[in-house]
Parts: sequence; structure tokens; C-alpha cells
Amino acid sequence: MQATHTTAYRHLLVTPEEQFAIVTLNRPERRNALSLELMLELIEAFNGIAADSSVRAVILAADGTVFCSGHDLTEMVGREPGDYQRLFDVCTRLMLNIQAIPQPVIAEVQGVATAAGCQLVAACDLAIASENARFATPGVKIGLFCSTPMVAVTRAIGRKRALEMLLTGKMIDAGTAAEWGLVNRVVHADQLRNATRDLARQVAQSSPYTVTTGKQCFYAQIDLDQRSAYGHAKDVMTRNSLAADAQEGIRAFLEKRPPVWRGE
Repeated sequence: MQATHTTAYRHLLVTPEEQFAIVTLNRPERRNALSLELMLELIEAFNGIAADSSVRAVILAADGTVFCSGHDLTEMVGREPGDYQRLFDVCTRLMLNIQAIPQPVIAEVQGVATAAGCQLVAACDLAIASENARFATPGVKIGLFCSTPMVAVTRAIGRKRALEMLLTGKMIDAGTAAEWGLVNRVVHADQLRNATRDLARQVAQSSPYTVTTGKQCFYAQIDLDQRSAYGHAKDVMTRNSLAADAQEGIRAFLEKRPPVWRGE
């Protein structure tokens, strides 16, 4: 990263490490609940990272024993309609922003992730969980169905499993989350930090241009019908084939040497 020190927001830390940005939810006294201020800080931080070409991957972590408990319910009592609309507008912007930035975002889930916290994990491109992690969309239990979390969670784990979580509010353990596809894998708690960084290093080995192109194409095609998805993907692959890094990578493979990426 261009910065050489931790950037502190009120509820967030952004720390450079190798070729990565470590974004840490830093509101442990409130179980890292997504207040409006914290969500706006996250959007600002991700936008700053997106503009920094030296950052090859992002790790989204959290301080304390809870990854994220969802929306801050103290901000959801006795408000005007416009207040609720703004809250969910900003939440939607945040989740879309995670998938829109060029760098892959890896969730490092050390503890419980519920409601919009579970949505946050589902919205990340990749996720590794500690054996201590737990996941739920429990809004139904307090009369507030997890409708916006449902969008990301359903796309991660499918209809039947998502509806089971949404309609019962029950907690699932890390192993079940991995089996269902909410996270990529589960590791021992003392291995979590190393596991996310190892994954980030694997991502950083490839051309940043190619990784960004692939991430953008993935989200563009995922909800299209098959014919439209192929149509989009072949156009992207044609443009990708003409890129300097693609030509370098092909030549390096044929010449049996490591590629030298230019990021273009």
C-alpha cells in the first residue's frame, strides 16, 4: 500500500501489510454492530483501497470475540421512514461496494456473524472462518425479517438453506457454513490469521489486471441466464486475451519461466 501506517477511523482500522490492506471492524464494545457511521467508514475505506493499485487483496477482520452482530438496533427504534430508508440504502451501497472494488475481499471470521453481519460475510468474495465462528439471520425472532441479508445469503448458499436460516433464525456452526458455501473453509482459531494471509498471497501471485477483470466478469454474469452469461464472458475473454499481461502469461508458460506482470 502507499500508506505505511494504520489509518484509524472512529470504528475502523485500515492497516497495510505486504501487498494487502487489512480492514478491521473496531467496535468490539458494541459487538461490531453496523452503525450508520461504521458503514459509511467502510465505504470510504473500500473506495480508498480501490484507488490504490499497490493493494492486491483486502482482508476484512474484526476486533473482539464477535465478527459482526448486524445492524445497530439502537438506531432502529422510533425513527422516521426516511431514516430507515437511508440506513438500508447505505447498507446496500456497502455490500455492492465490496464486490465492485477491483481487489478480492477476504472475510476473516473469528466469531459470531449475525443478520447484516452474516450478509457482510456472504458479500465478501472469499471467506475463511475460525472453528469458533457461528452464523445466523435471526431477525425473524424480533419481528424484523432479514430481508436485505437474504439477498447476499441466498446467492451464497441457495434457496432452501437460506430460507431455513431466515425462517427459523437458528445459528449454524462454522462447519455447516463451509458445507453450505457461506465460507470457503474452516481452520483452527490460532491458524485463522495465517490462513487468510496465505489465501491473499495466492491471489496476489496473479496479474492484478486479470484478477480485476475476472472479479468484475464473475459478478456481471452470475445472475444472467446461461446464454447471456456466455455472451458476456466471451466478450470479456476476448478483451482479456489482448491484454499485455495475458500475452506475457502465455509466453511465460510456453517458455517455462515466471511471468512478469505489468498490471495491464
